[in-house]
Amino acid sequence: MAIPPGFVYIGHRLPQLLAGPLTAYFLIVLLGREISTTLTITSVLLSGPLLFTILLTYDDIKNYIAACSSGAQLPPHIRDYSLGGIWTIYKDIQAEKSGYIADGIEETVEYCGGYVFNVRLLFQNRMITLEPEHLKTILASGFEKFEKGLEFREVFNSLLGSGVFAADGDLWKFHRSMTRPFFTKDRISDFDNFEHHAEDAICQLKLRLREGYPVDIQDMAARFTLDSATEFLFGNDVRSLASRIPYPASSARASPFLSDSEESIELDPAARFAKAFSEAQTVSLSRARLGLHWPLAEFWTDRIVAPMRVVHDMIDPIVAEAIERKHANAEKKAGHEGNTLLEELVNSTEDPILLRDEIMSLLVAGRDTTASTLTFVVYMLSEYPEVLRRLREEVLSKVGPNKRPTYDDIREMKYLRAVINETLRLYPVVPFNVRMSKQATTWPPVKPGGKPFYIPANTRVAYSVMAMQRRKDLWGPDALEFDPDRFLDNRLQKYLTRNPFIFLPFNAGPRICLGQQFAYNEASFFLIRFLQNFSSITLAMDAQPPESHAPKHWASEEGRKGKEKVKRQAHLTIYMQGGLWVRMDEADESKS
Repeated sequence: MAIPPGFVYIGHRLPQLLAGPLTAYFLIVLLGREISTTLTITSVLLSGPLLFTILLTYDDIKNYIAACSSGAQLPPHIRDYSLGGIWTIYKDIQAEKSGYIADGIEETVEYCGGYVFNVRLLFQNRMITLEPEHLKTILASGFEKFEKGLEFREVFNSLLGSGVFAADGDLWKFHRSMTRPFFTKDRISDFDNFEHHAEDAICQLKLRLREGYPVDIQDMAARFTLDSATEFLFGNDVRSLASRIPYPASSARASPFLSDSEESIELDPAARFAKAFSEAQTVSLSRARLGLHWPLAEFWTDRIVAPMRVVHDMIDPIVAEAIERKHANAEKKAGHEGNTLLEELVNSTEDPILLRDEIMSLLVAGRDTTASTLTFVVYMLSEYPEVLRRLREEVLSKVGPNKRPTYDDIREMKYLRAVINETLRLYPVVPFNVRMSKQATTWPPVKPGGKPFYIPANTRVAYSVMAMQRRKDLWGPDALEFDPDRFLDNRLQKYLTRNPFIFLPFNAGPRICLGQQFAYNEASFFLIRFLQNFSSITLAMDAQPPESHAPKHWASEEGRKGKEKVKRQAHLTIYMQGGLWVRMDEADESKS
């Protein structure tokens, strides 16, 4: 039987917890004076918090002196007088449940006088920045000074293990070297995989719409990308598209398979996997808020064990089969190129845990990210009919109403790329990210002639690509508007070309996403096929779960928030709460 996480947490920290009380007790004994029992107990109990306060104060003073001696400044500190910043954590949790992602950023920026600040949560400094020059330092020019860090690995170990997303140093380089050779132009432009899965998905959408029901595009995008990703990774897809797609929950024909009951999910391994994978990501995000202290919220039960058991039950046999297949093929020579990414990985290592961890990371990258992008592109097309009309015109003029798009077709479709980029600007797949400083360093000053910002060693630094990509001072006064033309007209040169680090949907620097072009190709291919078949898209708010509707008071808000119809949430990636239900009209080929 596994030891409860809370017991492990306390066991590891017992020496620290006892240091103050034991020191106080022995000092009292050494003094040899008569002290009342009450005073002794009080001294012992208060010694721990007192010692902790002294250490925190010493750390603050040390950092201040170090910053001054290097001609730098510490980021402004957001004050939270609750114990350990617990009030800030509570507000963050409530905002996730009923608020708007990145809510409160503007108020924080106004309070701090800039886009750099320090939030102390659970007695640890968290340096947060929305400045592109700082992101350039973290991700590129100062790459060697930052890493994912111990805290990230501890929090996400159960989900990602030692995969490429969590690895640092030589292990990260090893993972990178394993996967890089597979993302060649020939492999990422082989569209057979996309074609048969897109055809299946669109056929199912048509059948459901002809029955008179709306469809959940998010569900369909997740199935399409899961099947495409597993075929790309393993050579065989998990056939999630083979399951019946959901009816609206309010429909009498709503599928019990898609309910939350274990009995219904058990019927389909792919559905069980997808549900468990999502649950594991949600638990991991909850842990990220608490950092190394997450066991306190899961004191008796490790909440990620059950969903990860389901995930491993699907992944482990696939990995084992790939290793056995390599052994069985006596003619295959060491280093011979594999037909699938998993075979390529098996040529580098036969460690089943290492292979599983790498596959898990690649599944997050290959499935969730593109599914999110497709969902939000369709969301924007439903809200902006003129953009939909122009995009369909480009599809029909460049590719035609029926022809399968080629790699060259996609390269020539500038407006399609602009629509995808504008969606990724406003709704980046990974809205928040973190690093850990390996050594004391500085971030460049924000204002000319200003002081740089001092970042102590072993400090967690966080950045929000979503918040940065919505800044009006970086993208112009219309930054909160959805306008794909900003990637085509003079605004491209005025803003992005001059400062490329204001647009980072795929990260940057040495850890830039290897599958970036694969993701663009997959999303572009599906959207072309999608728009060849459908001519109009409207939101089906009557099919959206009531809890997923944007609150009415949002309508009075400025910017994107006032325009939102459906709530957004995030774990590792951003997604629509309750799915994205739409109605669509099939294209009339005679008018195409």
